[in-house]
Amino acid sequence: MTFVRSERKCVEILRILREHQEPLGAKRLSELMAERGFVLSDRAVQYYLQYLDEMGFTHKIGNRGRVLTPSGVAETERALVDERIGFIISKLERLAFRSTFNPETGTGDVAYNLSIVPDEHAEGVAAAFDAVLAAGLGFFSRYRITDRDPRVPPGHTGFITVCSITLDGVLQSHGIPVKMAYGGCLAIRDSRPEAFLDLIGYRGTTADPLQLFINAGMTSIGNVARTGTGVALANVREVPVTAASRVDDIAADMRKSGFIFPVAQGTQVFNLTEHPYRLAIVAFSGMNLIGSGIESGFSIRTEIGAGNIPYAKVIE
Repeated sequence: MTFVRSERKCVEILRILREHQEPLGAKRLSELMAERGFVLSDRAVQYYLQYLDEMGFTHKIGNRGRVLTPSGVAETERALVDERIGFIISKLERLAFRSTFNPETGTGDVAYNLSIVPDEHAEGVAAAFDAVLAAGLGFFSRYRITDRDPRVPPGHTGFITVCSITLDGVLQSHGIPVKMAYGGCLAIRDSRPEAFLDLIGYRGTTADPLQLFINAGMTSIGNVARTGTGVALANVREVPVTAASRVDDIAADMRKSGFIFPVAQGTQVFNLTEHPYRLAIVAFSGMNLIGSGIESGFSIRTEIGAGNIPYAKVIE
């Protein structure tokens, strides 16, 4: 039997299974597929799963659901690149829609990243995270340590960090259209941001831009935290310039709840192109914490946009 790679539903099921470490059943897969625009009944999903089983891409774990086989992992990697363009921003936009944080009351859900660290590295990673936060290089002023998440295997510690896509959800809830434009490397000298060295557009990539910069060794976040000079990670968002005063009010309320932004905003910031009708908002990314830990030589595996969590659970 030949696998027809253009069958988007099959490819999407494989991608969902790859994003989740635990087995998934037809009902849960049906819900996750609906979030991606594929409305399928549990029975229809079951049909596709049987097909994927026959192809050797999935394996059933008792009554718990399916997981990917090594062949299934390889198939997701071979999926056509043009089909994967826009996947990251689509995932983040779903998280933004689910982020219900209210900056006026300090309640609701925020989006988060989940980092998994071997227990023997946990203390060092926490110290690296603390140094970044002390230097004001994060998006949120705290993080949470957990070992109760089912995605955290034995012998490991989970670090929950607030994802900056939370801001998009807040702006949208206030009627402000927002575009996550770029992820970039921001040069900093004597604690003053100076210019972007590199940018990647979120809508034209198959992978998270900031994770790419970290993996490529293009940051020196720990050095910025220690000396005030180096390269850190920041995101660029765009909103209508007419929303500037409302953005200022929202930012002030969010800072009271522990959020840290903006680094800069305006119709022309740093070395970005001037757009008279669009307000650019530059904010440090929560990925600066992870990047600093990796620079220090610690083993960190991060799921970007791992889900949404009540704000109260992050600060408790």
